[in-house]
Amino acid sequence: MILIIDDDIAVRTSLMLLLEQKFYPVRSAVNAAEGIALLKNEAISLVILDLNFSIDTSGKEGMALLKEIRTMKPLLPVVLITGWASIDLAVQGMKLGANDFINKPWNNEHLLQSIKTLISLKDQEAKHQEHSHPANRKQLDSAYDFQSIVAADQQMLELLEIAGRVAETDASVLITGESGTGKELIAEAVHQNSLRRNRPFIKVNLGGISTSLFESEMFGHVRGAFTDARNDRIGRFEMANKGTIFLDEIGDLDASSQVKLLRVLQDRSYEVLGSSRTKMVDVRVICATNKNLAEMVEKGTFREDLLYRINLITLKLPPLRDRAKDIPLLLNFMMDNMRQLYHRPDLQVSPAAVKWLQKLPLPGNIRQLKNMVERSVLVSRTNLLEIADFSSQLEKQPVLQVSKLPDVGAMTLEETEILMIKRALEFHQNRISKAALALGITRSALYRRLEKFNIPYDERNPNDETSD
Repeated sequence: MILIIDDDIAVRTSLMLLLEQKFYPVRSAVNAAEGIALLKNEAISLVILDLNFSIDTSGKEGMALLKEIRTMKPLLPVVLITGWASIDLAVQGMKLGANDFINKPWNNEHLLQSIKTLISLKDQEAKHQEHSHPANRKQLDSAYDFQSIVAADQQMLELLEIAGRVAETDASVLITGESGTGKELIAEAVHQNSLRRNRPFIKVNLGGISTSLFESEMFGHVRGAFTDARNDRIGRFEMANKGTIFLDEIGDLDASSQVKLLRVLQDRSYEVLGSSRTKMVDVRVICATNKNLAEMVEKGTFREDLLYRINLITLKLPPLRDRAKDIPLLLNFMMDNMRQLYHRPDLQVSPAAVKWLQKLPLPGNIRQLKNMVERSVLVSRTNLLEIADFSSQLEKQPVLQVSKLPDVGAMTLEETEILMIKRALEFHQNRISKAALALGITRSALYRRLEKFNIPYDERNPNDETSD
Protein backbone atom coordinates (compact mmCIF):
# COMPACT_ATOMS: atom_id res chain seq x y z
CA MET A 1 0.00 0.00 0.00
CA ILE A 2 1.23 3.50 -0.90
CA LEU A 3 0.73 6.40 1.49
CA ILE A 4 0.41 9.96 0.15
CA ILE A 5 1.01 12.76 2.66
CA ASP A 6 0.10 16.14 1.14
CA ASP A 7 -2.13 18.99 2.29
CA ASP A 8 -3.24 19.84 -1.28
CA ILE A 9 -6.46 17.98 -2.14
CA ALA A 10 -5.83 18.39 -5.88
CA VAL A 11 -2.41 16.75 -5.57
CA ARG A 12 -3.74 13.93 -3.41
CA THR A 13 -6.62 13.27 -5.81
CA SER A 14 -4.38 13.30 -8.90
CA LEU A 15 -1.86 10.92 -7.32
CA MET A 16 -4.54 8.56 -6.04
CA LEU A 17 -6.21 8.35 -9.46
CA LEU A 18 -2.84 7.74 -11.16
CA LEU A 19 -1.80 5.00 -8.75
CA GLU A 20 -5.19 3.29 -8.62
CA GLN A 21 -5.15 3.07 -12.42
CA LYS A 22 -1.96 1.04 -12.03
CA PHE A 23 -3.65 -1.13 -9.37
CA TYR A 24 -1.69 0.19 -6.39
CA PRO A 25 -3.70 0.30 -3.15
CA VAL A 26 -3.50 3.87 -1.82
CA ARG A 27 -4.16 5.76 1.40
CA SER A 28 -3.77 9.51 1.94
CA ALA A 29 -3.16 11.96 4.79
CA VAL A 30 -3.40 15.75 4.91
CA ASN A 31 -0.80 16.33 7.64
CA ALA A 32 1.96 14.73 9.67
CA ALA A 33 -0.29 13.46 12.46
CA GLU A 34 -2.59 11.58 10.07
CA GLY A 35 0.42 10.20 8.21
CA ILE A 36 2.06 8.85 11.36
CA ALA A 37 -1.21 7.24 12.48
CA LEU A 38 -1.57 5.41 9.15
CA LEU A 39 2.06 4.28 9.27
CA LYS A 40 1.45 2.76 12.69
CA ASN A 41 -1.75 0.96 11.71
CA GLU A 42 -1.36 0.04 8.04
CA ALA A 43 1.11 -2.08 6.03
CA ILE A 44 2.67 0.72 4.03
CA SER A 45 5.17 -0.19 1.30
CA LEU A 46 6.10 3.34 0.13
CA VAL A 47 5.47 6.96 1.14
CA ILE A 48 5.02 9.93 -1.18
CA LEU A 49 5.76 12.90 1.05
CA ASP A 50 5.11 16.58 0.42
CA LEU A 51 7.79 18.81 1.90
CA ASN A 52 5.53 21.80 2.56
CA PHE A 53 2.30 21.98 4.56
CA SER A 54 -0.04 24.98 4.89
CA ILE A 55 1.68 28.27 4.05
CA ASP A 56 5.17 27.17 5.06
CA THR A 57 7.42 26.80 2.01
CA SER A 58 10.71 26.19 3.80
CA GLY A 59 10.42 22.40 3.76
CA LYS A 60 11.00 22.20 7.52
CA GLU A 61 7.72 20.39 8.22
CA GLY A 62 8.41 17.78 5.58
CA MET A 63 11.98 17.27 6.77
CA ALA A 64 10.83 16.82 10.35
CA LEU A 65 8.29 14.23 9.24
CA LEU A 66 10.90 12.46 7.11
CA LYS A 67 13.14 12.12 10.18
CA GLU A 68 10.23 10.66 12.17
CA ILE A 69 9.42 8.18 9.40
CA ARG A 70 13.06 7.11 9.24
CA THR A 71 13.06 6.53 13.01
CA MET A 72 9.88 4.43 12.82
CA LYS A 73 10.66 2.51 9.62
CA PRO A 74 14.32 2.84 8.56
CA LEU A 75 13.94 0.80 5.36
CA LEU A 76 10.63 2.20 4.11
CA PRO A 77 11.06 3.87 0.66
CA VAL A 78 10.20 7.59 0.69
CA VAL A 79 9.71 9.78 -2.39
CA LEU A 80 9.78 13.52 -1.70
CA ILE A 81 7.53 15.74 -3.79
CA THR A 82 7.32 19.52 -3.73
CA GLY A 83 6.40 22.53 -5.82
CA TRP A 84 9.08 24.62 -4.14
CA ALA A 85 11.98 22.66 -5.52
CA SER A 86 15.56 23.60 -4.81
CA ILE A 87 18.85 21.76 -5.10
CA ASP A 88 19.70 22.34 -1.44
CA LEU A 89 16.33 21.00 -0.31
CA ALA A 90 16.67 17.91 -2.51
CA VAL A 91 20.15 17.14 -1.21
CA GLN A 92 19.06 17.71 2.39
CA GLY A 93 16.18 15.28 1.92
CA MET A 94 18.44 12.65 0.36
CA LYS A 95 20.90 13.00 3.25
CA LEU A 96 18.06 12.34 5.69
CA GLY A 97 17.24 9.10 3.91
CA ALA A 98 14.78 9.93 1.11
CA ASN A 99 15.08 7.62 -1.88
CA ASP A 100 13.99 10.00 -4.63
CA PHE A 101 12.94 13.60 -5.21
CA ILE A 102 10.17 14.61 -7.63
CA ASN A 103 9.21 18.16 -8.60
CA LYS A 104 5.66 19.42 -9.08
CA PRO A 105 4.31 19.30 -11.73
CA TRP A 106 5.56 15.75 -12.11
CA ASN A 107 5.84 13.50 -15.12
CA ASN A 108 3.51 10.53 -14.59
CA GLU A 109 5.77 7.96 -16.27
CA HIS A 110 8.82 9.12 -14.34
CA LEU A 111 6.97 9.02 -11.02
CA LEU A 112 5.53 5.57 -11.72
CA GLN A 113 8.94 4.26 -12.74
CA SER A 114 10.48 5.57 -9.52
CA ILE A 115 7.73 3.97 -7.41
CA LYS A 116 8.03 0.65 -9.21
CA THR A 117 11.82 0.63 -8.83
CA LEU A 118 11.80 1.43 -5.11
CA ILE A 119 9.12 -1.16 -4.30
CA SER A 120 10.99 -3.78 -6.37
CA LEU A 121 14.21 -3.05 -4.48
CA LYS A 122 12.37 -3.35 -1.16
CA ASP A 123 10.87 -6.71 -2.22
CA GLN A 124 14.24 -7.99 -3.43
CA GLU A 125 15.83 -7.06 -0.12
CA ALA A 126 13.05 -8.83 1.80
CA LYS A 127 13.60 -12.02 -0.23
CA HIS A 128 17.33 -11.79 0.38
CA GLN A 129 16.82 -11.47 4.14
CA GLU A 130 14.62 -14.60 4.12
CA HIS A 131 17.36 -16.63 2.43
CA SER A 132 20.36 -14.87 3.93
CA HIS A 133 23.38 -17.10 3.30
CA PRO A 134 26.53 -16.68 1.21
CA ALA A 135 25.89 -17.54 -2.43
CA ASN A 136 28.31 -19.84 -4.26
CA ARG A 137 29.15 -19.65 -7.95
CA LYS A 138 26.92 -22.56 -8.89
CA GLN A 139 23.88 -20.92 -7.26
CA LEU A 140 24.60 -17.61 -8.96
CA ASP A 141 24.94 -19.24 -12.38
CA SER A 142 21.65 -21.05 -11.92
CA ALA A 143 19.85 -17.79 -11.06
CA TYR A 144 21.60 -15.25 -13.32
CA ASP A 145 23.54 -14.92 -16.56
CA PHE A 146 27.10 -14.16 -15.44
CA GLN A 147 28.94 -16.30 -17.98
CA SER A 148 31.16 -13.41 -19.11
CA ILE A 149 32.47 -12.79 -15.58
CA VAL A 150 35.28 -14.95 -14.21
CA ALA A 151 35.17 -14.93 -10.41
CA ALA A 152 35.21 -17.29 -7.43
CA ASP A 153 36.45 -14.91 -4.74
CA GLN A 154 33.81 -14.51 -2.02
CA GLN A 155 33.68 -10.70 -2.11
CA MET A 156 33.15 -10.86 -5.89
CA LEU A 157 30.41 -13.44 -5.48
CA GLU A 158 28.65 -11.21 -2.95
CA LEU A 159 28.91 -8.28 -5.37
CA LEU A 160 27.51 -10.40 -8.22
CA GLU A 161 24.63 -11.53 -6.01
CA ILE A 162 23.71 -7.88 -5.32
CA ALA A 163 24.11 -7.04 -9.02
CA GLY A 164 21.77 -9.87 -9.97
CA ARG A 165 19.06 -8.79 -7.53
CA VAL A 166 19.35 -5.12 -8.50
CA ALA A 167 19.30 -5.97 -12.21
CA GLU A 168 15.65 -6.98 -12.02
CA THR A 169 14.71 -3.43 -11.00
CA ASP A 170 15.27 -0.13 -12.82
CA ALA A 171 17.44 1.27 -10.04
CA SER A 172 20.33 3.52 -11.05
CA VAL A 173 23.67 1.83 -10.36
CA LEU A 174 27.09 3.36 -9.71
CA ILE A 175 30.04 1.02 -10.26
CA THR A 176 33.31 2.11 -8.68
CA GLY A 177 36.77 0.61 -8.66
CA GLU A 178 40.28 1.03 -9.99
CA SER A 179 40.99 1.09 -13.73
CA GLY A 180 40.99 -2.35 -15.28
CA THR A 181 38.85 -4.07 -12.65
CA GLY A 182 36.02 -4.85 -15.10
CA LYS A 183 33.43 -2.16 -14.44
CA GLU A 184 32.09 -2.33 -17.99
CA LEU A 185 31.61 -6.10 -17.70
CA ILE A 186 29.54 -5.63 -14.54
CA ALA A 187 27.44 -2.95 -16.27
CA GLU A 188 26.77 -5.32 -19.17
CA ALA A 189 25.86 -8.08 -16.73
CA VAL A 190 23.33 -5.83 -14.96
CA HIS A 191 21.73 -5.03 -18.30
CA GLN A 192 21.80 -8.66 -19.46
CA ASN A 193 19.96 -9.78 -16.31
CA SER A 194 17.35 -7.00 -16.46
CA LEU A 195 13.93 -6.82 -18.07
CA ARG A 196 15.56 -4.53 -20.65
CA ARG A 197 17.99 -7.22 -21.87
CA ASN A 198 16.46 -7.26 -25.37
CA ARG A 199 16.63 -3.48 -25.65
CA PRO A 200 19.68 -1.31 -26.50
CA PHE A 201 22.75 -1.16 -24.27
CA ILE A 202 24.51 2.10 -25.14
CA LYS A 203 28.03 2.74 -23.85
CA VAL A 204 29.29 6.31 -23.50
CA ASN A 205 32.82 7.20 -22.44
CA LEU A 206 32.26 10.61 -20.87
CA GLY A 207 36.00 11.19 -20.49
CA GLY A 208 36.32 11.09 -24.26
CA ILE A 209 33.66 13.69 -25.05
CA SER A 210 34.77 17.31 -25.20
CA THR A 211 32.65 19.96 -23.50
CA SER A 212 31.62 21.59 -26.78
CA LEU A 213 30.33 18.28 -28.19
CA PHE A 214 28.57 17.04 -25.04
CA GLU A 215 25.03 18.15 -25.91
CA SER A 216 25.31 16.97 -29.51
CA GLU A 217 26.68 13.57 -28.47
CA MET A 218 24.23 12.96 -25.63
CA PHE A 219 21.03 14.61 -26.88
CA GLY A 220 21.58 14.88 -30.64
CA HIS A 221 21.23 17.90 -32.91
CA VAL A 222 19.18 19.06 -35.86
CA ARG A 223 20.60 20.23 -39.14
CA GLY A 224 21.88 23.79 -38.89
CA ALA A 225 22.14 23.77 -35.09
CA PHE A 226 25.78 24.88 -35.43
CA THR A 227 28.28 25.51 -38.22
CA ASP A 228 29.19 21.90 -39.03
CA ALA A 229 25.73 20.40 -38.37
CA ARG A 230 24.98 19.34 -41.96
CA ASN A 231 22.59 16.54 -40.97
CA ASP A 232 20.31 15.59 -38.08
CA ARG A 233 22.02 13.45 -35.44
CA ILE A 234 20.46 11.08 -32.92
CA GLY A 235 21.89 11.44 -29.40
CA ARG A 236 22.98 8.63 -27.10
CA PHE A 237 19.97 8.97 -24.80
CA GLU A 238 17.56 8.56 -27.70
CA MET A 239 19.54 5.52 -28.89
CA ALA A 240 19.19 4.01 -25.40
CA ASN A 241 15.44 4.67 -25.08
CA LYS A 242 13.65 1.68 -23.45
CA GLY A 243 17.08 0.18 -22.76
CA THR A 244 20.17 0.96 -20.67
CA ILE A 245 22.74 3.73 -20.98
CA PHE A 246 26.19 3.12 -19.48
CA LEU A 247 27.97 6.36 -18.56
CA ASP A 248 31.60 5.40 -18.07
CA GLU A 249 34.13 7.70 -16.36
CA ILE A 250 31.45 10.00 -15.01
CA GLY A 251 34.02 11.47 -12.63
CA ASP A 252 35.74 13.13 -15.61
CA LEU A 253 32.67 15.20 -16.50
CA ASP A 254 33.18 18.97 -16.27
CA ALA A 255 30.84 21.22 -14.25
CA SER A 256 28.72 22.56 -17.15
CA SER A 257 28.15 19.06 -18.56
CA GLN A 258 27.18 17.79 -15.09
CA VAL A 259 24.33 20.34 -15.01
CA LYS A 260 23.06 19.21 -18.42
CA LEU A 261 23.25 15.55 -17.45
CA LEU A 262 21.45 16.18 -14.16
CA ARG A 263 18.34 17.47 -15.90
CA VAL A 264 17.83 14.39 -18.04
CA LEU A 265 18.46 12.10 -15.06
CA GLN A 266 16.10 14.08 -12.85
CA ASP A 267 13.20 14.71 -15.25
CA ARG A 268 13.88 12.06 -17.91
CA SER A 269 13.54 14.86 -20.45
CA TYR A 270 15.92 16.71 -22.78
CA GLU A 271 15.99 18.97 -25.80
CA VAL A 272 17.78 18.15 -29.04
CA LEU A 273 20.41 20.82 -29.79
CA GLY A 274 18.84 23.37 -32.14
CA SER A 275 15.26 22.32 -31.33
CA SER A 276 12.93 23.71 -28.68
CA ARG A 277 10.81 20.55 -28.50
CA THR A 278 11.21 18.56 -25.28
CA LYS A 279 11.65 14.79 -25.62
CA MET A 280 11.01 12.21 -22.94
CA VAL A 281 13.23 9.17 -22.45
CA ASP A 282 12.70 5.86 -20.64
CA VAL A 283 16.15 4.59 -19.78
CA ARG A 284 17.99 2.71 -17.08
CA VAL A 285 21.19 4.50 -16.03
CA ILE A 286 24.42 2.77 -15.00
CA CYS A 287 27.51 4.88 -14.24
CA ALA A 288 31.12 3.97 -13.55
CA THR A 289 34.21 5.75 -12.29
CA ASN A 290 37.64 5.06 -10.85
CA LYS A 291 37.50 8.31 -8.86
CA ASN A 292 36.25 8.97 -5.33
CA LEU A 293 33.12 11.01 -6.05
CA ALA A 294 32.48 11.76 -2.37
CA GLU A 295 35.89 13.44 -2.13
CA MET A 296 35.18 15.31 -5.36
CA VAL A 297 31.91 16.58 -3.86
CA GLU A 298 33.81 17.92 -0.84
CA LYS A 299 36.27 19.68 -3.16
CA GLY A 300 33.43 21.13 -5.23
CA THR A 301 34.40 19.38 -8.46
CA PHE A 302 31.37 17.06 -8.59
CA ARG A 303 27.75 18.02 -7.93
CA GLU A 304 26.27 16.48 -4.79
CA ASP A 305 22.76 16.35 -6.28
CA LEU A 306 24.11 14.47 -9.31
CA LEU A 307 25.84 11.97 -7.04
CA TYR A 308 22.54 11.24 -5.27
CA ARG A 309 20.85 10.74 -8.65
CA ILE A 310 23.28 8.08 -9.84
CA ASN A 311 24.06 6.02 -6.74
CA LEU A 312 20.80 4.50 -5.57
CA ILE A 313 22.86 1.29 -5.60
CA THR A 314 26.68 1.33 -5.47
CA LEU A 315 28.81 -1.65 -6.50
CA LYS A 316 32.47 -1.32 -5.51
CA LEU A 317 34.75 -3.67 -7.43
CA PRO A 318 37.79 -4.91 -5.48
CA PRO A 319 41.24 -4.61 -7.10
CA LEU A 320 42.76 -7.80 -8.45
CA ARG A 321 45.42 -7.84 -5.70
CA ASP A 322 42.59 -8.35 -3.19
CA ARG A 323 41.15 -11.32 -5.09
CA ALA A 324 44.28 -13.33 -5.87
CA LYS A 325 42.17 -16.49 -5.75
CA ASP A 326 40.68 -15.47 -9.08
CA ILE A 327 43.99 -15.08 -10.92
CA PRO A 328 44.32 -18.82 -11.85
CA LEU A 329 40.74 -18.74 -13.17
CA LEU A 330 41.44 -15.60 -15.17
CA LEU A 331 44.64 -17.13 -16.53
CA ASN A 332 42.75 -20.23 -17.69
CA PHE A 333 40.13 -18.05 -19.39
CA MET A 334 42.78 -15.90 -21.09
CA MET A 335 44.88 -18.87 -22.19
CA ASP A 336 41.82 -20.54 -23.74
CA ASN A 337 41.36 -17.41 -25.84
CA MET A 338 45.07 -17.27 -26.76
CA ARG A 339 45.10 -20.91 -27.88
CA GLN A 340 42.31 -20.21 -30.32
CA LEU A 341 43.46 -16.74 -31.37
CA TYR A 342 47.07 -17.72 -32.12
CA HIS A 343 46.43 -21.38 -33.12
CA ARG A 344 48.66 -22.73 -30.35
CA PRO A 345 46.57 -25.47 -28.68
CA ASP A 346 49.40 -26.58 -26.35
CA LEU A 347 49.87 -23.26 -24.54
CA GLN A 348 50.14 -23.62 -20.74
CA VAL A 349 51.26 -21.60 -17.71
CA SER A 350 53.54 -23.36 -15.23
CA PRO A 351 52.29 -23.73 -11.62
CA ALA A 352 55.28 -21.69 -10.40
CA ALA A 353 54.37 -18.86 -12.78
CA VAL A 354 50.76 -18.91 -11.58
CA LYS A 355 51.87 -18.51 -7.95
CA TRP A 356 54.29 -15.74 -8.95
CA LEU A 357 51.54 -13.85 -10.77
CA GLN A 358 49.25 -14.16 -7.73
CA LYS A 359 51.79 -12.21 -5.67
CA LEU A 360 52.15 -9.28 -8.10
CA PRO A 361 50.49 -5.96 -7.12
CA LEU A 362 49.14 -5.51 -10.70
CA PRO A 363 48.04 -1.85 -10.41
CA GLY A 364 46.43 -2.13 -13.85
CA ASN A 365 44.35 -5.07 -12.58
CA ILE A 366 42.72 -7.44 -15.10
CA ARG A 367 43.66 -5.30 -18.09
CA GLN A 368 47.33 -5.35 -17.07
CA LEU A 369 47.23 -9.13 -16.51
CA LYS A 370 45.66 -9.67 -19.93
CA ASN A 371 48.26 -7.49 -21.67
CA MET A 372 51.10 -9.28 -19.86
CA VAL A 373 49.74 -12.71 -20.79
CA GLU A 374 49.22 -11.79 -24.44
CA ARG A 375 52.68 -10.23 -24.82
CA SER A 376 54.26 -13.27 -23.16
CA VAL A 377 52.45 -15.60 -25.55
CA LEU A 378 53.57 -13.59 -28.57
CA VAL A 379 57.22 -13.39 -27.50
CA SER A 380 57.72 -16.87 -26.00
CA ARG A 381 59.11 -19.61 -28.27
CA THR A 382 57.81 -22.40 -26.03
CA ASN A 383 54.29 -23.45 -25.16
CA LEU A 384 54.94 -23.60 -21.42
CA LEU A 385 55.12 -20.09 -20.01
CA GLU A 386 57.42 -19.71 -17.01
CA ILE A 387 58.11 -16.89 -14.56
CA ALA A 388 60.85 -15.49 -16.81
CA ASP A 389 58.40 -15.12 -19.69
CA PHE A 390 56.11 -12.93 -17.61
CA SER A 391 58.77 -11.00 -15.67
CA SER A 392 60.32 -9.82 -18.92
CA GLN A 393 56.98 -8.43 -20.02
CA LEU A 394 56.07 -6.49 -16.87
CA GLU A 395 54.35 -3.37 -18.11
CA LYS A 396 56.37 -0.21 -17.65
CA GLN A 397 54.72 3.16 -17.85
CA PRO A 398 56.49 5.21 -20.54
CA VAL A 399 58.04 8.37 -19.13
CA LEU A 400 57.86 11.53 -21.19
CA GLN A 401 61.42 12.69 -21.69
CA VAL A 402 62.13 16.42 -21.69
CA SER A 403 65.73 17.13 -22.61
CA LYS A 404 65.87 20.69 -21.34
CA LEU A 405 63.38 23.13 -19.91
CA PRO A 406 63.21 26.52 -21.66
CA ASP A 407 65.03 29.40 -20.01
CA VAL A 408 62.99 31.87 -17.98
CA GLY A 409 61.61 34.49 -20.34
CA ALA A 410 62.11 32.33 -23.43
CA MET A 411 58.48 31.12 -23.41
CA THR A 412 55.28 32.10 -21.68
CA LEU A 413 53.48 29.62 -19.41
CA GLU A 414 50.81 29.15 -22.08
CA GLU A 415 53.40 28.47 -24.78
CA THR A 416 55.12 25.94 -22.51
CA GLU A 417 51.80 24.18 -21.89
CA ILE A 418 51.07 24.01 -25.62
CA LEU A 419 54.54 22.60 -26.29
CA MET A 420 54.15 19.89 -23.61
CA ILE A 421 50.73 18.87 -24.94
CA LYS A 422 52.06 18.58 -28.49
CA ARG A 423 55.07 16.55 -27.31
CA ALA A 424 52.84 14.22 -25.30
CA LEU A 425 50.54 13.64 -28.30
CA GLU A 426 53.52 13.00 -30.58
CA PHE A 427 55.20 10.68 -28.07
CA HIS A 428 52.02 8.62 -27.58
CA GLN A 429 50.99 8.64 -31.27
CA ASN A 430 47.88 10.79 -30.65
CA ARG A 431 46.50 8.45 -28.02
CA ILE A 432 44.53 10.90 -25.89
CA SER A 433 44.31 8.63 -22.82
CA LYS A 434 48.07 7.94 -22.77
CA ALA A 435 48.99 11.58 -23.36
CA ALA A 436 46.65 12.75 -20.59
CA LEU A 437 48.15 10.22 -18.15
CA ALA A 438 51.69 11.34 -19.00
CA LEU A 439 50.69 14.97 -18.42
CA GLY A 440 49.01 14.13 -15.12
CA ILE A 441 45.53 15.30 -16.15
CA THR A 442 42.25 13.61 -17.12
CA ARG A 443 41.25 13.03 -20.75
CA SER A 444 38.41 15.50 -20.29
CA ALA A 445 40.88 18.15 -19.11
CA LEU A 446 43.17 17.43 -22.07
CA TYR A 447 40.27 17.76 -24.51
CA ARG A 448 39.45 21.16 -23.05
CA ARG A 449 43.05 22.32 -23.53
CA LEU A 450 43.13 21.01 -27.09
CA GLU A 451 40.08 23.11 -27.86
CA LYS A 452 41.33 26.14 -25.93
CA PHE A 453 44.69 26.21 -27.76
CA ASN A 454 43.22 25.02 -31.09
CA ILE A 455 45.60 22.05 -31.23
CA PRO A 456 44.59 19.55 -33.95
CA TYR A 457 43.97 15.96 -32.86
CA ASP A 458 42.31 12.80 -34.13
CA GLU A 459 39.06 12.63 -32.16
CA ARG A 460 38.28 9.08 -33.39
CA ASN A 461 41.77 7.58 -32.96
CA PRO A 462 41.15 3.78 -33.07
CA ASN A 463 44.33 3.16 -31.04
CA ASP A 464 43.16 5.18 -28.05
CA GLU A 465 42.46 2.92 -25.07
CA THR A 466 39.48 4.36 -23.25
CA SER A 467 37.52 1.41 -21.87
CA ASP A 468 37.51 0.41 -18.25
